[in-house]
Amino acid sequence: MAHPKKRTSAARRDKRRTHVKRAMPALIACPTTGVVHRSHCAFWYESKLYYKGRIVINKEKEVSSESV
Repeated sequence: MAHPKKRTSAARRDKRRTHVKRAMPALIACPTTGVVHRSHCAFWYESKLYYKGRIVINKEKEVSSESV
C-alpha cells in the first residue's frame, strides 16, 4: 500500500475538496403548529419548545413559578 512521503497541507487538501457542498437541510411542517423547521430538531414557537409535535418546555410556566 502506498504512503505519502510528505504530509498534505490543509490548504492543499481543502482545494481538492472545494467542489463538495453540503445539501440544504430537510425542512418539514409541524403537524401541531404548522411551523416549518428542520427535521429531528426541537424548535421554539410562542415561548414554547416543541419536539415531535409535543411541548417540551413552556417558558411562560417557568417565569410565573419563579416570581411566586
